[in-house]
Amino acid sequence: SISNEFEKCQLVSALPQISFYSSSQFSNSHSPGFAKLNRRDGAGGWSPLESNKYQWLEIDLGERTEITAIATQGRYGSSDWVTSYSIMFSDTGRNWKQYRQEDSIWAFSGNTNADSVVHYKLLQPVIARFLRVVPLDWNPNGRIGMRLEVYGCSYQSDVASFDGSSSLLYRFNQNSSQTVKYVISMKFKTLQKSGIIIHGEGPHGNSLTLELYKGQLLLHIKTGTTFPLNYGNVMVKLGSLLDDQHWHYVGIECTNRHFNFTVDKSTQQFQINADFTRFEINEISFGGVFSREKSGMFSKRSFHGCLENLFYNDVNVISLAKQKRQMSIMGNVTFGCSEPANVPVTFAGSESFLQLSGAQQKDSMSSSLQFRTWNKEGLLLTTELYRDAGSLWIHLSEGKVKLQISNIFLVTGSGLNDGQWHSVDFNARKGRLSLTVDKEMSSSGHANSLLHVASGNHVFLGGNFQNECRNPFHVFQGCMRLMSVDNIAIDLIQVQQSLTGNYSDLQIDLCGIIDRCLPSHCEHGGKCTQSWNTFYCNCTSSGYIGATCHSSIYEQSCEAYKHKGKTSGFYFIDVDGSGPLNPQKVYCNMTDKTWMVIQHNNTELTKLKSSSGITQHLAYFNYSANMEQLRAIINQAEYCEQELFYHCKKSRLLNTPDGASFTWWMGRTEEVQTYWGGARPGSQKCSCGMQGDCLNSSHYCNCDADKNEWTNDSGILSFKEHLPVTKIAFGDINRVGSEAAYKVGHLQCHGDKNFWNAAFFNKETSYLHFPTFHGELSADISFLFKTTAFLGVFLENLGIKDFIRIELSSSSEVVFSYDVGNGPFEVRVKTPTPLNDNQWHYVRAERNVKEALLQVDQLPVRTQKAPKNGHIHLQLNSQLFVGTASRQKGFLGCIRSLQLNGVTLDLEERAKITPGVKPGCPGHCSSYGRLCQNEGKCMEKYNGFSCDCTFSAFTGPFCTKEVSAYFKPGMSVAYTFKEPHELDKNASSQSSSIYSDLTLRGESIAFSFRTTQAPVLLFYVSTYYQEYLAVLLNRNGYLEVKYKLQNEKDVEVFKVNTRNIANGQLHKVVIKRQAEALTVQVIFSRQMYKHDSEVLVHSTLFLLIIIIVIIIIIIIMFILLFLDSSDFDPEVSRLNALGFSGCLSGVQFNSIAPLKAALLHPSSSPVTVRGQLVESQCGASSPSNPFAAETTHSLSDCVKIKVQPLITRYVLLAGVIAVVIFVIFCTLAIMARFLYRRKETFQSREAKGPKPDESPDFPFNNEPNSQNMQSENQKEFLM
Repeated sequence: SISNEFEKCQLVSALPQISFYSSSQFSNSHSPGFAKLNRRDGAGGWSPLESNKYQWLEIDLGERTEITAIATQGRYGSSDWVTSYSIMFSDTGRNWKQYRQEDSIWAFSGNTNADSVVHYKLLQPVIARFLRVVPLDWNPNGRIGMRLEVYGCSYQSDVASFDGSSSLLYRFNQNSSQTVKYVISMKFKTLQKSGIIIHGEGPHGNSLTLELYKGQLLLHIKTGTTFPLNYGNVMVKLGSLLDDQHWHYVGIECTNRHFNFTVDKSTQQFQINADFTRFEINEISFGGVFSREKSGMFSKRSFHGCLENLFYNDVNVISLAKQKRQMSIMGNVTFGCSEPANVPVTFAGSESFLQLSGAQQKDSMSSSLQFRTWNKEGLLLTTELYRDAGSLWIHLSEGKVKLQISNIFLVTGSGLNDGQWHSVDFNARKGRLSLTVDKEMSSSGHANSLLHVASGNHVFLGGNFQNECRNPFHVFQGCMRLMSVDNIAIDLIQVQQSLTGNYSDLQIDLCGIIDRCLPSHCEHGGKCTQSWNTFYCNCTSSGYIGATCHSSIYEQSCEAYKHKGKTSGFYFIDVDGSGPLNPQKVYCNMTDKTWMVIQHNNTELTKLKSSSGITQHLAYFNYSANMEQLRAIINQAEYCEQELFYHCKKSRLLNTPDGASFTWWMGRTEEVQTYWGGARPGSQKCSCGMQGDCLNSSHYCNCDADKNEWTNDSGILSFKEHLPVTKIAFGDINRVGSEAAYKVGHLQCHGDKNFWNAAFFNKETSYLHFPTFHGELSADISFLFKTTAFLGVFLENLGIKDFIRIELSSSSEVVFSYDVGNGPFEVRVKTPTPLNDNQWHYVRAERNVKEALLQVDQLPVRTQKAPKNGHIHLQLNSQLFVGTASRQKGFLGCIRSLQLNGVTLDLEERAKITPGVKPGCPGHCSSYGRLCQNEGKCMEKYNGFSCDCTFSAFTGPFCTKEVSAYFKPGMSVAYTFKEPHELDKNASSQSSSIYSDLTLRGESIAFSFRTTQAPVLLFYVSTYYQEYLAVLLNRNGYLEVKYKLQNEKDVEVFKVNTRNIANGQLHKVVIKRQAEALTVQVIFSRQMYKHDSEVLVHSTLFLLIIIIVIIIIIIIMFILLFLDSSDFDPEVSRLNALGFSGCLSGVQFNSIAPLKAALLHPSSSPVTVRGQLVESQCGASSPSNPFAAETTHSLSDCVKIKVQPLITRYVLLAGVIAVVIFVIFCTLAIMARFLYRRKETFQSREAKGPKPDESPDFPFNNEPNSQNMQSENQKEFLM
């Protein structure tokens, strides 16, 4: 136990009673002198007069001591004990410092009864003479009561004090100055914010200077006079608020040109320029620059404070100075540490204030104080002026000091919320007001006043207790010292002892300011700012978001962007998520395989010519990503490749088979490679050597044949460990007549091994385990899951007390719970729909020093703020369990892409060797099928899915890429439909898929076009009986749809007279007929016109009624086909003869995509193409740069004219009229037609085809007898 370990180092038991002090005592028998462990003297321990947060027990150990442990008890035989406490320490009994652990004020666990002893060993020993214990909580059924023991040992040190003009000089002997390693260590304390502490010089003008500047330590390294100005000079900053009159450790270690710089617990490593092999110094001064001549070169003042245990390479410098050996002393250096009386006060809370009595001088007023704070706003001083002359307010506003008296305002200073000490002086005398900041006349303000300015009965500092309700300013949060009112200094010790004034929520005799930005918890370059209670991270332009800039705003791969529906283009990717690697810009080529393209600076074909004296040409390749990023990209990818091209004329490449290679290349491993593209690593071959078809069979490369003619060796490098190519050395280029050219392609990778990495848990008791998760200050966990279970634990990691867990607590709730020592916290997200729907759901949890958050799918993020001044380190030590937790129900279902702080856990590999868990997880279409658009069909894959675009007019990974072609007059595409029985039974699926059943209950037609031609025929579909549908633009550029559903009747025309759409813009037409309902939809280009559809509907209401009647008549006449009509629409023939000039895109007729078939599957499709058809783009111009991002023209302003038999008063009226007129005739006609058609059907089955003279002249056919090759049931489609 601790008591046995330090039994010989008990520090309290032998102390006399006069070494104990307290804030108060309940009685003489409860005095602090009875507060010794296991003693029953007096009342059995110490108890204060009142039990509140202002009580304390203080011990004077007699000398500076190294304190390592503490033990506490309650007051003997009572119900008085302390359950929680903090400790403070000091060398002088003034200016206390709070014990901190994990960057927070540490609360020690106390007792649960009066007699048991609770020991606590300090993680960091404390060196002090005075120790103060502050009770934080106590037995609610009793009072504060304590007995204690402190353990430790005496502390020996050498101390020197410098007065701001004194210094020590240490000159080395010749041997010691030649050392390659310098180590300087010491402790210092000061109240001054600036001064030179160490200055060392070397033989060549190089120097080392340690400077205290505004409470920070700056280490300056200068490299000497033999190099250009500032060449290789280094300046490093560490520490903050070091002018607090407390001891701080400093260490400087130099080995050759490598430095380690340490201040307290922070260390920074750096090195000087590589041109310097060794940094030398031969003399060093402490406390300032030793010689007055040299000190004139420095504008900085010397150090004012104390140095302790000052060592240079194990030499005790202060001990030498005491003995006056090898040391020179300038000025007044004393060997002790005299400290000025300094009693600060901390205004820590929103209710903090200090109230004092005014001097009530009748003719003047003055006040002065010093403050330090991080807050921009805060009340410094206020008083009701003498004789009701108004109120005086001195306060901080936007980091400036402002004074307000009635309608008089003074403003001075700026940036005063920088944490430094600043002084404020106010004087009012004989109508003259002055306000000065930091004793500088440049920071002062003056005004004249007719008011009589004198202090009233009370003066308030930091807050205003009396006028709390009307206080117009924020309370002050920070530290003050050296305060005076009307030239009377404020004695804070008397205030603490309640001898004068009044106060609330003050910490007297200490300054509790801390720098929350050092070390900064803002990650990835986020800029830290702070207030008294917290810090803030500005993540602008960092590529990260969150309270600490922890989470990346970018996806980790092109695969992830693809599954967000993104098209090809440039994107930033962050391959390690929240890890240390920065985002990088890459090109994502979204094809069936998602290619990530990383560019470099040397992609052009580069020619090499022979040159005398040059035996080798070196080519270097710099990539858009650094080597660490490239390594991560390549490791994450499933496959990577890079093309190598070498064109040669009398220039050998690898000098195969046995010679030393003339040309070699290096990759990221910096190893020389002597194989070329298309060959195996280490083979010293080219592609032709692997395939055995080189120009000369005795060589393994074409170029090694050494022909005096151009040939080449080209191929693909795909061994990931050697990629990318960073350097190539070409050797055989110095002979007369030697010529060569090379080209190296971009690095291309596809596949994301992390994105689909999944495991399936089929038992509640099954789990996967991984090493302990280390996320002490920042931890983020993300994954996808799908399940049909109602609850289960996704993952858990435990520590001794700390833990972290994510679970599905119900079918519609995810819980993120954790404990970092402040007690358990939970963040819950409830979803509006069940999560156990066997679809993929996304979960992301993050915990940092400021907050914890949880996000499920795209629902709003829920957050839980961290407690102020609580524990911040998450300390775990067990394995990480995935799929279950201790004493909790396990998870049933799939977990995918599990990442912890940007690192993906390999679930599949671990699942292969774990019972009850299977690698992989099928069934992605239920979640991602929506990405397959335009009639694309989602197809399941083991590690993902794909979109089958067979029945779509579009192509691409998600069937979103338009298939387009530009047409000129004379060009056309004709598509012939066949009956199903005509298909070859052995036809391929691709071939079979392009045919359709002709027994149609309706048609669905869609296409986009761009043209300036009018009139023009856009689309035509017909049958052998000259039944057809034509879509055209009339001479005014308006859209017309012509139906002829019976060859005995005239053509019916459906017009969309909304606007001219032969305007060169892209427009889309959608025509649908289902039974007796017809819909025509025209989507106009946004660039052309903005249309008010509501006005259109009202203005065409009557037209719609007429069209409905016409369509009903057409549907009735569809049945009454006249057999003998052979006339064909002359207008359609004329427009066809004119041809079409423009672009067609996304053409679809039911499940047929004729244009796509003609462009992509011409050999297996029944298409006839006239003219030279070339695929192009209608929606956007083809980018000249192949790596330029795709642009998509957005279409909007959809005008939809829908015609269908609606049961409204207008339709009923029209229908009744139509039926009354035609009912008798239609009945007779239908019966006649039915009988005649039965006869015709039997006749047509006997005929093998119509005779040439019986077939009408087909106007769109380029071949005169093509009609004779169609069966009578065939349809033909023409564009």
